[in-house]
Amino acid sequence: MALPLAYTVRNLGVRRASAALTAIGIAMTVAVFAGVLSLRAGFEQLYRPRGDVTVAMYLRPGAASEGESAIRREQADILLKERPEIERDAGGRPLAAAEVFLAVYMEKRDGGLTNTPLRGIQPMSLELQGERLKLAEGRWMEFGADEVVVGRPLTERMAGCQLGEVVTLNMTPFRVVGVFEHDGAEGGEIWGDAERFMAALDRPVFQRVVARVRPDTDFAALKAELEHDTRIPSEVMSEPEYLAAQTQATGGMLEFLAGLLTVIMGAAAILGSINTMMASVAARTHEIGVLRAIGYPRLSIFLTFLLESALMGLLGGALGLLIALPFDGLETGMANFQTFTDVSFAFRLTPLLALKSFGLAFLLGLVGGTLPALRAASLKPVEAFRQL
Repeated sequence: MALPLAYTVRNLGVRRASAALTAIGIAMTVAVFAGVLSLRAGFEQLYRPRGDVTVAMYLRPGAASEGESAIRREQADILLKERPEIERDAGGRPLAAAEVFLAVYMEKRDGGLTNTPLRGIQPMSLELQGERLKLAEGRWMEFGADEVVVGRPLTERMAGCQLGEVVTLNMTPFRVVGVFEHDGAEGGEIWGDAERFMAALDRPVFQRVVARVRPDTDFAALKAELEHDTRIPSEVMSEPEYLAAQTQATGGMLEFLAGLLTVIMGAAAILGSINTMMASVAARTHEIGVLRAIGYPRLSIFLTFLLESALMGLLGGALGLLIALPFDGLETGMANFQTFTDVSFAFRLTPLLALKSFGLAFLLGLVGGTLPALRAASLKPVEAFRQL
C-alpha cells in the first residue's frame, strides 16, 4: 500500500520556506555544474566536431600543437613541392600552405593584456578552408602588404581589431581591412601574410604545413615514413586527429573544476537537504505513528520521504538550469593550454548537459533524503505516539 503523491506535495507546501532554501542550495550546485560544463562544451565545439579527413597537418617531430612546432623554410619547401600524397589543382599547384602561428600580448577593450593568436598564411590557406571561412566585412588582405583580417569575436574583445583600426606588431603597423567568420578555433585569430609576419616579428621558421591529401592516404604509414625521413622529419596527423588533441589540457582542467566545485557545493546541498528532511520527520512524528498504526508498511514511509527529498532536488535542478540558461551563447574567451593563446568561444548549454544537470539534482535530493527517510521508516507506532 503506497501513500498518495498528493500527501508528499502537500507536505512540501506546508514547509515551503525550508524546502525552498534546500532547493536553492541544490540550484546553486546545478548552476555551477551546468555553467562550467557548458563552458567546456563551447570550447570543445571549436575543435572536436570539426575537421576534414583529407586535410593533413605537418608539424615538428614530437609537437602536439603548432604552438610547439617549428619547420625551417627549406623543409617547408620540400613538403610543399615534393610530397606525393598532396593533391594538386588543375594548374599543377600543390593544395598546401606553410603557416606561421604565434601569440602576442595585446590589450583587451575592457583592460588588461592577453595572448592573442596570430596566423601568417599563404594564398592557398584560404582555399583550403573552404566553406568554413566567410568574409563578413571589408575585404581580404593583399599578400605582401601590411594588412590583416581579424576573426569576428576579436572585434568586440581586443583593442585595435575593428575594421579600419591598426594592429601594431613589433613596431610594424598592420591595417585591419576585413573581418571574417569561421566556425572553428581559427575564428578568434588575426590573419596576415606569412612573409610579412615573419619579417615584422623576426620569425625565421614556419609552425605548420597544412595540405589536402589524396582520399586514399594511409596516415599510419605516412606517419611512420616521415618519422624516419632524414630531410624532413615530421609529425603528421589528419585534421580531425589534430583538432581533438587541442582540447585535452583545457578541457580536462574544466572537467576537473566542474567536478571539484560540484563535490564541494553538492556536499553543502546534501547537508541542507538532510537538515530539512530531519526537521520534517521530527515535526511529523505523530503523522508517521498514525500511518504505521493504520497499516502502512515501512517501505511506503521510506519511499514517501525519499520522494519528497527527490522532488526538492528536481525543483532545485529546474531553478539551477534557469540560472545557467542566460549564459548559453554568451561569448567569452580563455587560454588554450595546448597553444598558450587566448581562444574566443561561447557557452553551450546542450540538451545532454541539461539532462545531466537534472540527474545531478535528482541524485543530490535522493542522497540528502535517504537518512531522514530511514529514520522515519524505523519509527514504531508506540514510540511515535510517546514523542507527542
